[in-house]
Amino acid sequence: QVQLVESGGGLAQPGGSLRLSCAVPGVTLAYYNVAWFRQAPGKDREGVSCISASDSGTEYAGSVKGRFTIARDSATNTVYLQMNNLTPADTGVYYCAADLSRIACGIYYTSLYDYWGRGTQVTVSS
Repeated sequence: QVQLVESGGGLAQPGGSLRLSCAVPGVTLAYYNVAWFRQAPGKDREGVSCISASDSGTEYAGSVKGRFTIARDSATNTVYLQMNNLTPADTGVYYCAADLSRIACGIYYTSLYDYWGRGTQVTVSS
C-alpha cells in the first residue's frame, strides 16, 4: 500500500514562501513519478508540477514557473515543492500524487496517478 503524506501547508502573506513535503513511508519514491496538484474552492483540480522517476525531469504549470521548484531527496525519500513569491491565486488544497511509471511525468491529467495523499491547505492572504 502506497500512502502519501503531505505536510508544510499553512498561511503565508503575498510574496512569502512555503515548502511542501510529500513523504511515502516504506516505499522507494525514486521509482515513482511524483506530482503536485492543487484545488481551489469551486474549481477543478489542476496540476502544478511533477518530477519523473526515469531522469528526474520536471514540469511546471505556466502559472507557477519561475516561482515553484520541485525536488526529490532520495536520502529522506521525500519530494518537496518550494513555493516562492506566493500570491492569493496560489490558495488551495495541495495534493501529492504518485505513479509507478517509466514514462515522463505529466500534470494535465489526474488519471495519470494511482496514489494520492489527503492534501494540505495553503492559504495566501494578507
